[in-house]
Amino acid sequence: MNQSAAVVQTTPKQEETTAYKILFIIGLCHLLNDSIQSVIPAMFPVLEKSMGLSFTQLGLIAFSLNIVSSIMQPVIGMVADKKSLPFALPIGLTFTLIGILGLAFAPRYELIIISVLLIGLGSAIFHPEGSRVAYMAAGSRRGLAQSIYQVGGNSGQALAPLITALILVPLGQRGAALFAIVAALAVGLLIYIANWYSKKLQDSKTQTKVKRAVKPLDNRVSRSIKSALILVLFLIFARSWYTSGITNYYAFYAIEKYALSIKESQMFLFAFLVFGALGTFFGGPLADRFGKKNIIFFSMLGAAPLSAFIPFVPSIAAFIMLSVAGFILMLSFSVTVVYAQELIPGKIGTMAGLTVGFAFGMGAVGSIGLGYLADLIGLTQTIMLTGFLPLLGLLTLFLPSDKTLTSWHQ
Repeated sequence: MNQSAAVVQTTPKQEETTAYKILFIIGLCHLLNDSIQSVIPAMFPVLEKSMGLSFTQLGLIAFSLNIVSSIMQPVIGMVADKKSLPFALPIGLTFTLIGILGLAFAPRYELIIISVLLIGLGSAIFHPEGSRVAYMAAGSRRGLAQSIYQVGGNSGQALAPLITALILVPLGQRGAALFAIVAALAVGLLIYIANWYSKKLQDSKTQTKVKRAVKPLDNRVSRSIKSALILVLFLIFARSWYTSGITNYYAFYAIEKYALSIKESQMFLFAFLVFGALGTFFGGPLADRFGKKNIIFFSMLGAAPLSAFIPFVPSIAAFIMLSVAGFILMLSFSVTVVYAQELIPGKIGTMAGLTVGFAFGMGAVGSIGLGYLADLIGLTQTIMLTGFLPLLGLLTLFLPSDKTLTSWHQ
């Protein structure tokens, strides 16, 4: 069992105390990190015009960003479960700082890809350890803690349309350099978090309790647990593909269907992402009260009718429906992380890296796959087909209940 997970699980005082200051700081850092990531899809309309890129090439940029996170997050999570890495947090954001400067001044498509890979690497380092900090600071309120942490990230992503409208449209590609300041601020805050993290691990009394309380884990995971984890990942796949389709390509659809400007089209995405961030925040506390499986089921199936009809309604109705769909769909974002962590206790970093990393990876595959599909059959048909993805949430019925989950580990 990793040290940080054991600290939370074996010290009664800590179980009763939630470190809200740390949670809000790590949530803010998550916002800063993901706002930098959001610069990349926000630049798509700018790059499409300035470099004449196809939808497939834009999809490859998003793929490059997300696939690194997808592959590296579980790896870093597994390493950190064996040996905690407090100062990996500021180091990761330093990679992001270098990448965002490269993105701002890259003269060629190939250099944009390299810069995006650096930003993806920084994100991959940040997310598993950030989730671990949230777990350590949670006390007994894991759903709420994970929601505070994750809502920071989703709020950062929600800034993408504003970044496009207010910075990238008037300033162009070079405007991305302003986010080097954001990255530098995040590095400073994460040095503070890393020091707190280190002190928690160096507490001699806590370490003594951990050594006495920890028992060797049974590495044999039952077939039922494996099946449940695979199903959770499949549900993340459906949610990520839909989100990828909206965030990467809906702006082009809105411009084409409703004759909007780039700035106007970004307001649709802003509404989807802002209400998605609100859904992320409320999802954790609702899961603490009504159960994780119930919230995952409601999140997917509740969004399905809206997502299916959005391509067929007038602009005002589409704006409202996108907002509501974003809120409902993202209720499950932090809940799937906590659900996976409780499926396999003691693997906090691995499960966080796997679920969030898988979301990034599926977003990467979705961005390139949907971009190719848009080039092949047209953007309108692609957006219509994407709207049916949340229906896969019916598979949530096959997940074990929260009570069953608890009984497996007693």
